[in-house]
Amino acid sequence: MRGRPPGAMLRAMVKRILVINPNSSVSCTRGIADSLQPFALPGQVAFETISLPGGPPAIIDWRDWYGVAEPLCRLVETTPADAYVLACVSDPGLEAVRIATDKPVFGPFRCAVASALTRAERFGVIAFVDASKPRQRRALQAMGAEGRLAASIALNLPMETLTDPTAARAALCDTARELVRQGSEAVILGCAGMAGHRKAVEDAAGVPVIEPCQAAAVQALLSVAA
Repeated sequence: MRGRPPGAMLRAMVKRILVINPNSSVSCTRGIADSLQPFALPGQVAFETISLPGGPPAIIDWRDWYGVAEPLCRLVETTPADAYVLACVSDPGLEAVRIATDKPVFGPFRCAVASALTRAERFGVIAFVDASKPRQRRALQAMGAEGRLAASIALNLPMETLTDPTAARAALCDTARELVRQGSEAVILGCAGMAGHRKAVEDAAGVPVIEPCQAAAVQALLSVAA
């Protein structure tokens, strides 16, 4: 009886973490993938970043948030992985997807808040748009962490502006400084489209700046390590 080829055996041993961007922005998906490259463990854990087929251009309002829940469930049910990250910083469909699989499912906003709470008494959020704030507030209430939020300030910029290497950087840095002035001891980037700006914003703000998909990636790695 012939054994499996060595390459196939190696691939079977590699843990797969599927990172799903619920929106259709190519630049956003690419930015998420780039931000997670340092977390991959060659030969052990691989991150695969994809967009949700048919997803909206961005998760802006509650209709977008609820609208992607069932498609995310179907995608997870038909796409095997060892863990999943829903790569939007309002954690759309998180509870629903968790009942669609027995594998770990991570919401970046909750992971970022958990990270912030280990590093600061109070934190701030740079929100994507004003409509993001109620969704993030609901998550904070569920975590019992609403009282630790110093401030949330929305940029209200288009997704493609956020993902540009330079177009939104000054606004992000200025907003982070304002959050620090309002008492934030750490800052959460409140949209996955901001991923490429984390280091520049941290340098400008002088406090820890947390990129939520990276925070979720760390938790996903821990979940598959056993």
